[in-house]
Amino acid sequence: MSESTRSDFQPWRLRFVIIGLLAVFGLYLGRMFMLQVVSGQEYLAQADDNRTTTITLHTERGVIYDRNGVVLARNVPSYNLVIVPGELPDDDGDIETIYRELSALVAVPVTAGEVTEETARLFTPCRTNFGIKEIVFIAGSIAPYRAVQIACDIPEDIAMAIKEESGLWPGVDIEVVPIREYPTGVLTGEVIGFLGPIPSAFEEYYRGFGYEPNIDKVGYAGVEASLQEILGGVNGYRVVEVDALGQIIRDLEDPVEPIPGQNVKLTIDLRLQTAARAALLKHFEGWNAWKGEEWLQNGAVIAMNPKTGEVLAMVSYPTVENNRMARFIPAEYFNQISNDPWKPLLNHAISAEHPPGSVYKLAASIGILNEGVVEIDEIIECPEAGKITVLQKFTPNDPGIPQDYVCWLRDEAGNRTGHGDVAWHQSIAWSCDVYFYKVSGGYQDEVPQGLGVWLMGDYARALGYGEVTGIELPGEQDGLVPDPNWKRINVGETWATGDTYIASMGQGYVLATPLQVLVSFNILANEGKYMQPTLVHDLIDASGEVVQPFEPRLKWDITQDALIPVYDENRFATGEYKTVDPQVIAESMVGMRMVVTDPRGTARRIFEGSFVESGGKTGTAEYCDDKAAAADRCRSGAWPAHAWYVGYAPYDDPEIVVVAFVYDGTEGSEVAAPIVREVLEAWYLLQQLDQPTGN
Repeated sequence: MSESTRSDFQPWRLRFVIIGLLAVFGLYLGRMFMLQVVSGQEYLAQADDNRTTTITLHTERGVIYDRNGVVLARNVPSYNLVIVPGELPDDDGDIETIYRELSALVAVPVTAGEVTEETARLFTPCRTNFGIKEIVFIAGSIAPYRAVQIACDIPEDIAMAIKEESGLWPGVDIEVVPIREYPTGVLTGEVIGFLGPIPSAFEEYYRGFGYEPNIDKVGYAGVEASLQEILGGVNGYRVVEVDALGQIIRDLEDPVEPIPGQNVKLTIDLRLQTAARAALLKHFEGWNAWKGEEWLQNGAVIAMNPKTGEVLAMVSYPTVENNRMARFIPAEYFNQISNDPWKPLLNHAISAEHPPGSVYKLAASIGILNEGVVEIDEIIECPEAGKITVLQKFTPNDPGIPQDYVCWLRDEAGNRTGHGDVAWHQSIAWSCDVYFYKVSGGYQDEVPQGLGVWLMGDYARALGYGEVTGIELPGEQDGLVPDPNWKRINVGETWATGDTYIASMGQGYVLATPLQVLVSFNILANEGKYMQPTLVHDLIDASGEVVQPFEPRLKWDITQDALIPVYDENRFATGEYKTVDPQVIAESMVGMRMVVTDPRGTARRIFEGSFVESGGKTGTAEYCDDKAAAADRCRSGAWPAHAWYVGYAPYDDPEIVVVAFVYDGTEGSEVAAPIVREVLEAWYLLQQLDQPTGN
């Protein structure tokens, strides 16, 4: 090195270069240490995720049958045209030919729409306006070896034609997926329900069953919803290795096979269901034609075996056409039924709460006899004027305001009149309001102390009012058995004398569902035994074996289980409880038999000449709801009224109890009772038909 060169060389520069190189190498080494040691497991897991994927093996939903084996819900194949982008030919001309030929078959255009970041993000197969080319482009850019749906639910003959030509169309195939079909449609829509996509709030729950949101469906209503875990089954899966393009290379684990859902045989008899719905609509149409307007538009009919709790028929009107929900839920139809003021999505048999009217009188009837408020043959007067005057009091020391309470009976001229002398059986048969006013709330020296609101509520609850029955349907309501505490908390007022009087009539604050009303009569018809209402008869596995046969379940027996609180002379609970005398129940059945046989029975004319020997009770329940208020119909002395009737047969050993409820039906005896008569007669004829014949 020359003298000048040595004089220009500065050692610090060399050190700077060396330090710089060491820093760069140190940075790379540190980064390698971070990637391979510190975060090695994390990146290894990500790499493993990139090469593995889980494929869902979809299960098969269980079939639903009626009690006689008639199919009510089943799975049928639906055919979808799919394309695997990565398997299409390399030649663009061949691809265009495939697109044109498919377009002619399934009526999806070859090209339509503009693919942007926003439209691609919102893209959903089978619910898009894109053409085949755009659908394949979007799918191919995400997962080229995953089939994408081009057209869904195509006709079977078209699907078979495409399948036959699939050898000439690489990448084209037919996907067969099961969809739900409801052969009985609207006839059983309220009981069966329908399926829908997994709600976002329940995604994690259903992932536990291997379900895939946006692909799998779950029950949204009816037994499809309430029996989801039984019917739905559990999906299986395959864990596979894939290449960079998503093409399957091999299985990494043994596949887990799906567990099919169990089949369910319901207690419903489709023949009786058909008869019940036909009877309801027949009388709706007849009354509407007579009145010249759409007067009757809402009601319910339920039939049950009181000895077992089996629901034989359940009709809610209006209801939904569940076949329109089978493939997807159409927004237009769903908005239509959601905004319908008559609420077809609501099962009115179990979810609609209404004042029960005079059918509720049986709670007071068994109470006054069991408590000894009156003797069975004791005469209570219903005055000729058809009314009594009572001091309306809010406290014991309140001087009170005179208030008239009237009976329903009128003479031929339409003037209010009374029933005259009324004993206990006649009070049920004639449905005498004044009788129940007096024995429930007390009246002067004639009935010094009535049953009272607390005991009336106790007997009502013993008959199943005020709580859900637990039937296998979603949305059941519990009704309302009011008392002074409830009114003070919810209304902000003190209980009045008249509240007890009108509660005995099933009016005022009292509310019940048609199912609760039916249950109360079931208990009486079954000698005090409350059998759990049920829609499920048997559970059947995929091989056809019964895995859970039907067994009736007793909830309680009011003649054996002490359910009624004992009160002292000051009406304070003693902490003791008592049962209902079986003779009281037997006598109530006599009273209900007189409803259809006594010359003054409220349903005698309707059931005259029937070949079914039955008993029952009419009910006419005044009301004022939003609809009535909006129509300015809530007027004192001229309130609108719902129609109720409950009937049972045979009267001496009941095997069926039927309730009919008609919204705004005015008179239970005129509007609801004829419906029940037709259902009872249909049941009788079916019983005769099912009798084994000799040789």
